[in-house]
Amino acid sequence: MFAPPERLKAEVFTRIPERFRSHTRESEWARTQLHGAAAPVFLEGPSFDRDGNLWVVDIPWGRIFRIDPQGGVELAAEYDGEPNGLKFHPDGSAFIADYRHGIMVLDPRTGRIEPHLERARLERFKGCNDLFFASNGDLYFTDQGQTGLHDPSGRLFRLRPSGQLDVVLQGIPSPNGLVMNLDETAIYLAATRDNAIWRVPLMADGTATKVGVYIQMSGGGGPDGIALDEQGGLAVCHVGFGAVWLFSPRGEPLYRIDSPEGIYTTNCAYGGSDGRTLYMLESRSGCVFATRVPVAGRPMHSHVVR
Repeated sequence: MFAPPERLKAEVFTRIPERFRSHTRESEWARTQLHGAAAPVFLEGPSFDRDGNLWVVDIPWGRIFRIDPQGGVELAAEYDGEPNGLKFHPDGSAFIADYRHGIMVLDPRTGRIEPHLERARLERFKGCNDLFFASNGDLYFTDQGQTGLHDPSGRLFRLRPSGQLDVVLQGIPSPNGLVMNLDETAIYLAATRDNAIWRVPLMADGTATKVGVYIQMSGGGGPDGIALDEQGGLAVCHVGFGAVWLFSPRGEPLYRIDSPEGIYTTNCAYGGSDGRTLYMLESRSGCVFATRVPVAGRPMHSHVVR
C-alpha cells in the first residue's frame, strides 16, 4: 500500500546505571506483566521539564528518574506505586498515571508524591496507563488494566480542572498512549491489543463521535506511546517490534527507527533545543536512545492553560 519508509539511525543516549537496577527483589507487576521474567528496571513515561531534563518512570519499583541534557541519571523520587506514565502540567508539577493507585502528582523540587484521583465514582481504576494535558487544562488519561480483544473494556477519561470526571470512550481493547491533534478537536489513541491507532473526534461538549482506525499496524505487540510533531504527524512506538515509526499528518509511514537494543520500544518524547531530537525508550534494557528527525516535535510547554 505504501513505499517502505526511510530508515533513520538511532544512537544510545544513556541508560539506567547498574547501581539503580534491582536484582534481588520480586515485583508483583513483573510477575504478571512480564510472565515472571526478571525486571531490574522497566522504563516508561518520558517527559521533558522546562529546563530540558528528561523524566522517566520505572514501573515495577515505583521510581522516577531525572536525566539531565548530558545523559546523567538521578533518582528523583521513589514510592509504593506502579508509575506508568508521566506528563508535566504547565505549573511545573508532574502528573503520574499509576497502574495501582490512579492519578498521582509529583512535586519535582521535593520529590513528594501525593494522590490526585484514586477512584472514579468510588470504583477503582483497572490500571491507569498514560495521560495528556489539553491547553484548557483538561487531563485525558487511559485506563488499561488487563483489557484486550478478549475483554475490550478499557476506558478513556477526561478530568476537568473543576474536578468533573467524564468517560469519553469505553469498550477499548487496551487503551495506551494518547495525544491530541494540533487543533485539539480529536485524540489519537493507541489501542495496543487492536494493533492500531484510533482517531477519537470530539464534539463541542467534549463527547466522542465517529471513532475509527487511523493507522492499522501489524506484528509485534502493538502501539504503545505516541508523540505529535509540529506539523501534526505521529511518532508511534511499536512495542514488541523494536521500532518507532514516524507517520505523516495523513497517516502515511515516512520513517522507521530501529532500537539499537531490545524490542520493548514503549515510549518517546521530542526534545533538544529545536525539538528535532526524538528520545525513545527500550524499557527492558533501561536504555534511552535518540535520533535527529526531519520535523520538530510539538512543544508540550507551549500550552497555556486558559
